[in-house]
Amino acid sequence: MKDDMCKWYPMCPMKRFYEQGQLDKRWIDTYCFGDHEKCVRYRMEEAGEPHPDNMLPDGRTDPRLPGH
Repeated sequence: MKDDMCKWYPMCPMKRFYEQGQLDKRWIDTYCFGDHEKCVRYRMEEAGEPHPDNMLPDGRTDPRLPGH
């Protein structure tokens, strides 16, 4: 597992949702500061594919989070 931060983290909605208390820290630990290459959001961002803000790193969308 990687200990470095995902390059997309500073602008990722997951960061904002976590800081606002809307997202559990395990998502951040597992994907953003963990193995971010297994993050669906990361792979889509790298491919230039659009995805909603409320899409979780595992690819599911969370209706409780705002999506655009």
